[in-house]
Amino acid sequence: MVKDPVATAASNNPLLSTLVTAVGSIDGLGDTLNGAAALTVFAPYNDAFAAIPEKDLNAMVADGKKMGDKSALYGILAHHVIGSNLKADGIDGEQTTLKGDKSTVSGDPESGMTVTDGTVTANVLCGNIPTANATVYVIDKVLTGVK
Repeated sequence: MVKDPVATAASNNPLLSTLVTAVGSIDGLGDTLNGAAALTVFAPYNDAFAAIPEKDLNAMVADGKKMGDKSALYGILAHHVIGSNLKADGIDGEQTTLKGDKSTVSGDPESGMTVTDGTVTANVLCGNIPTANATVYVIDKVLTGVK
């Protein structure tokens, strides 16, 4: 994953295939993520998306294909991205997402980390994963950004 930009790196990880499908449904989003200079991505793994009823998730993906960056799916995905590359030693605290709202990260890799949007709190399953342009933290829930 280290040599590839973030969206390409995610596409090579079978645990992130649902996330990759969601990103791919929004025209140009993968290229935007790959082309960004520096990002931090909280990447929900497949089981996190499995908690969303399949019918609802499929509807969001279809809506993403039609409405692009105006879709609810885009808003949810943007809520998982921070516009700077934050390593584990600098991520603790409140962070502004690309959606323009806040998420709070607490803990550390040794004792465990969480990220919350104020409604959903996700555990970091695996973090501080470098890609060519981002640091990735794999999480166990989808952050909705809805309060």
